[in-house]
Amino acid sequence: MRAGGADRWRGGSGVSASRGSGTADASASGAVAGAELLAALLDGMDAALCAFDAEGVVTHWNREAERILGWSAAEAVGRKGFAGWAARAADADEVGRRLMAARDAPGRQVHEFALLRKDGGRVLVRTQSAGVPGADGAPAGVYCAFSELHAQIDLERSIALSAALLRDGPWGVVLVDADLRPTVLNAHAARALGGGRTSPLGRPLGELVVQGVEDLEGAFHHVLAHGAPPAPAELWVTVRTREGERRRCWRSGFLRLASPLSEEPAPLGVAWLFQDVTEARTAEQNAARLRFRSHQLHRAARAAAECEDPMEAATATLDFTLAGFADHVLLDLVAGDRLVRTAATPADAPGPCLPVANGSVPARYGPGHPALHALDRLAPVRASGGDRAAEWAAERRWPRDAAHALCAVLRSRGRTLGVVTFLRTSDRPAFERQDAEHAESAALRVAAAVDLAGAVAAAGADADDGD
Repeated sequence: MRAGGADRWRGGSGVSASRGSGTADASASGAVAGAELLAALLDGMDAALCAFDAEGVVTHWNREAERILGWSAAEAVGRKGFAGWAARAADADEVGRRLMAARDAPGRQVHEFALLRKDGGRVLVRTQSAGVPGADGAPAGVYCAFSELHAQIDLERSIALSAALLRDGPWGVVLVDADLRPTVLNAHAARALGGGRTSPLGRPLGELVVQGVEDLEGAFHHVLAHGAPPAPAELWVTVRTREGERRRCWRSGFLRLASPLSEEPAPLGVAWLFQDVTEARTAEQNAARLRFRSHQLHRAARAAAECEDPMEAATATLDFTLAGFADHVLLDLVAGDRLVRTAATPADAPGPCLPVANGSVPARYGPGHPALHALDRLAPVRASGGDRAAEWAAERRWPRDAAHALCAVLRSRGRTLGVVTFLRTSDRPAFERQDAEHAESAALRVAAAVDLAGAVAAAGADADDGD
């Protein structure tokens, strides 16, 4: 770089003749240090930069300008304009005129030019130029920062993409730092997490996601350590919102963010993009569950048809119904004005539904019992024990590991024959409306078998009386 150019812009060296030699030496040393600092700053810039004095002579030329155009500082500094070396003859006057016009114009001027590389190739650049005032305020020259246009357009596209995603894209976008705390999120993600765009920032994920946070944090750790997974993942989470807790399925993609300014990529965090697919996945699960349950009822009907004893057919139907549906089943039949336990699965271990040993025993249910409530309503009744499930189950004379119950009435030929009770442990979710419909379908088949068993028993009794 040419020191004279800098002196020209400052209006001379500014050294007074009346000062002593020591002061002059110190000033000269400071000027040299300042020139070296200026050279280091210019050469360290990511953008190409050149400067012209008031006559249009190149005074500064940094390394990025040399990289883009191939001309070294020694070859560029001292030339007047770009004519004859960095611009075609047909373009040189127009380029010089538009660049030097910034000398007298306020603010920055943006232009696009085709310049010549040293090897003869052309490169399209985008420039930002502005005037440089002298010590007296008069225009002293122009500085011009430029970059390859395609690189500038790529940068602008990246910025535009980031801005579009972080405004209100169709996917939720969350940027988390290396400590797994949200730093930026778009409007879609803010709605999904149940808050505003600023309230989740800096908070641990466990405060936003009630269940499933371990899977989410595990995915973040994997991305930080090994990079993005090859395909999106579907994560089920429970989110705490103002309206309460909501269970959602998010189809998620993850990208590791690394700083482009460091020599070795330093992780800045993870970009998490997700889309709510709860409705689609719930519909798929419901369809698969319905197919499985229909298949089980079909198998139960075939097994029951091979049973000579109608009560064996009833218990076989309950065994097929239990698969994937409940952990225990109890069969209580009406005997006079009370219910008696006729068949049940083991209370302490998994097993088939078998008749009660030594005949039926009274159920001894207290007032308000779900089974009695179902009999009164002639409709399914669902119940859950909540936090005190063990005591709740014991009070209702159910196995102590029962946490959720579903009681369905046995009806055949317009008569109520009893109640079948399905029980789930706390490892399973509570029974839902679709579960009640399945229990009713099974109860219809069981009721038909129980009714047939009663008819067979009555016919046998009549035959004995006839004899």
